[in-house]
Amino acid sequence: MAVNAKKIVVFALVVFAMYVIITDPARAADYVQIAFEGISDAAGAIGDFMTWAVDGGKS
Repeated sequence: MAVNAKKIVVFALVVFAMYVIITDPARAADYVQIAFEGISDAAGAIGDFMTWAVDGGKS
């Protein structure tokens, strides 16, 4: 039962993404840019944490 629900949710998200891309490509591009900026910020934060941890956790 849970697998079918997951498939339905994924399908709905894909259909929604295609709808947004087709109806407003500029907004879709903005969403992609926001997502990549978020991923970049997260990677930078992980790098900062790892540097802090390797330095012995000094403030």
